[in-house]
Amino acid sequence: MSRIKQFDLPDLGEGLTEGEILKWLVQVGDVIELNQPIVEVETAKAAVEIPAKWGGQVQAIFHPEGATVEVGTAIIAIDTEPAAGPAAEPTGPVPAPSRPESPQPEIPPPGGAIEPGMIGGPAPGGRTAVLVGYGPRTTAAKRRPRRTTGELAQPAEPMPVSTGPLTAQPAQTEPAQTEPAPAGPGPAGPVAKALAKPPVRKLARDLGVDLAGLHGSGPLGSVTRDDVLRANEQAGSTQAGSAQNGSAQNGSAALPPGPDREQRIPVKGVRRLTAENMVASAFTAPHVTEFLTVDLTRSVKALDRIRSQPDWQGIKVSPLLMVARAMLLAARRHPLVNSTWAGDEIVVKEYVNLGIAAATERGLIVPNIKDAGRLTTRELAEAMADLVRTAKAGRTAPADMAGGTMTVTNVGVFGVDSGTPILPPGESAILAIGTIRKAPWVHKEKIRIRQVATLALSFDHRIIDGELGSAFLRDVGAFLTDPEAALLAWT
Repeated sequence: MSRIKQFDLPDLGEGLTEGEILKWLVQVGDVIELNQPIVEVETAKAAVEIPAKWGGQVQAIFHPEGATVEVGTAIIAIDTEPAAGPAAEPTGPVPAPSRPESPQPEIPPPGGAIEPGMIGGPAPGGRTAVLVGYGPRTTAAKRRPRRTTGELAQPAEPMPVSTGPLTAQPAQTEPAQTEPAPAGPGPAGPVAKALAKPPVRKLARDLGVDLAGLHGSGPLGSVTRDDVLRANEQAGSTQAGSAQNGSAQNGSAALPPGPDREQRIPVKGVRRLTAENMVASAFTAPHVTEFLTVDLTRSVKALDRIRSQPDWQGIKVSPLLMVARAMLLAARRHPLVNSTWAGDEIVVKEYVNLGIAAATERGLIVPNIKDAGRLTTRELAEAMADLVRTAKAGRTAPADMAGGTMTVTNVGVFGVDSGTPILPPGESAILAIGTIRKAPWVHKEKIRIRQVATLALSFDHRIIDGELGSAFLRDVGAFLTDPEAALLAWT
């Protein structure tokens, strides 16, 4: 049995077939333990850390940060018996069965050492070498055909070379052939690629910075992230000065429209999945949205009393907790609201997996609290806080975002009064709460200043008719208006 084992990107669950390598947590030569996290991978749903299947010494890393890899493709090689002496170097990753591998020409090594994960750099004979660990940087289906003429060996992903500034590049599913730089002043000869890691190249493309014109401050003259940011700041200062000069001469600081004033953001990961789900839901389930403005003064006071209890110290207590508890109690009274349309039948759930919409840097995600109806109010508060904290850290597991039955979202944190939420696929009801604000309100036949907010309930009209939707929303509002009385009456 071979001591060198290639570790494949594992099945990440929930129908996910590929992942983007965000960050390697180990390097070639590191000694690792069984189940030690080795790589951070972003899927269409979350960023997850993948543990090592074996302990040993890292022999090769087959894909750089930023590469998208299919499930079942080798990503790393591990020597499981490093104490036995040097082992034969791995030749490269084994491709996924659905992506046949074609022979790859060997890439000549550079004249000097290149850090693992770097792309490009001078090599003997005026060539450009690509080095990522010991193996090729991507599978055959995504590898660019190599040039058969000329003095440059092309890298495995498009790296435009230009005599002028680069503009932000859109995402490409299939890399286009890189054209040689146009002829300009100076002696003819091969154009050397700038030495930089993939994340640095991506940053340069996004900011429109030409790597070829930079003098790197990293190892072997490689361009670093700071070099790119510094160049971008200098370019911004130059552009601002030109705009001021144009304003003085023409009486206007307007800049001509063009691609250099546009930003292109690749749609992938969480954002792509959210878009697909929202389109599918909006054009599948007939949405109806009802609104109810309620007096939350007693709920706000109840929250203040809870926060003052010694047992609740250190636990986040927010109005969303009261709304969640109100939904769970109302679902007991109206179980059909907690159901799914399944074509020729309606599946009524006897459990509530309560989704909590969370805005993160990577987009909107909706993880859910499993069987939330069985939790005490304190357990519910702890679960909500942990769920949101994990989501904002980008560590939500795909399983935590599957199986939701109804959802609550707090749009009030953005300073708005209400909205028309779209149902997560497979759910029949979603409730939004807007900003809680002081407003004049008729209370006990007198106009008083009260804490008021608007609730918006969207529901699937195939399952929930207007009467049922209104009854559910009315009960949620009644609980928030007088939580003590509702608890006594409903439980």
